[in-house]
Amino acid sequence: QLQASGGGLVQIGGSLRLSCAASGSIVRIMRINNMGWYRQAPGKQRELVASITTFGSTNYADSVKGRFTISRDNAKNTVYLQMNSLKPDDTAVYYCKIWTSLNDYWGQGTLVTVSS
Repeated sequence: QLQASGGGLVQIGGSLRLSCAASGSIVRIMRINNMGWYRQAPGKQRELVASITTFGSTNYADSVKGRFTISRDNAKNTVYLQMNSLKPDDTAVYYCKIWTSLNDYWGQGTLVTVSS
């Protein structure tokens, strides 16, 4: 399974680091596939925030470029999302995802709330 953690309440301009840890049979799948973080704000569609390939190449939504950093540690079976300079618009439930050629695997969400 994929276990996301690290969400919480943070003030504007603050930082959080989200983690998504794989366990069981998902570990092997995680290590050989690309991964990403999505978010879904209330009343909005889920959107891709950041992605990372098995080689470490990254891509970001324009809204988070320069503020968020995605990384992965295959030795720890974990993908991270470092979020800095947080804004109220970053408030959402954040989900991690593994893409494969056959299936997509989702972690449960972790809530990030940015308040003033």
